[in-house]
Amino acid sequence: MADNDDGLSADYIARTVAETMYRKDTAAQHLGIALKDIGPGWAVMSMRVMDYMLNGHRICHGGYIFTLADTAFAYACNAYNQNTVAQAAQISFLAATAPDSLLTATAVEVSRTGRTGIYDITLENESGQKVALFRGNSHTIKGQMIPGLTQKEEE
Repeated sequence: MADNDDGLSADYIARTVAETMYRKDTAAQHLGIALKDIGPGWAVMSMRVMDYMLNGHRICHGGYIFTLADTAFAYACNAYNQNTVAQAAQISFLAATAPDSLLTATAVEVSRTGRTGIYDITLENESGQKVALFRGNSHTIKGQMIPGLTQKEEE
């Protein structure tokens, strides 16, 4: 969808909200999590596995993988500019992740009704191998990331 004259398309809002969130997201910045793409109800983020992220088996600690998935989940469900938080989440680890791997988390909205949503996040390494599956349940709360930023009605 192309931006409207005043730029307030759903895609524009998602990008603007994500940029605002990222400026405040010191956890994502500290871990080197990068926003690759975003739209209404979906987000793609990546993270390089660094040495400090390794556990005693010399593979990526599951907590870091969960954090990457949870971050993509947060950006996807906040892309409508309605403050939304996690209500619940679960993860299944499918494969070990080696040092220096580039992980990509793709979050996709499955359902969004009223104040709740369900999002599936697939995590893959640079070879396209699935390393984890994450499902997040969201809950919309009061307020907006950017007060007053709303989609222009189509004429």
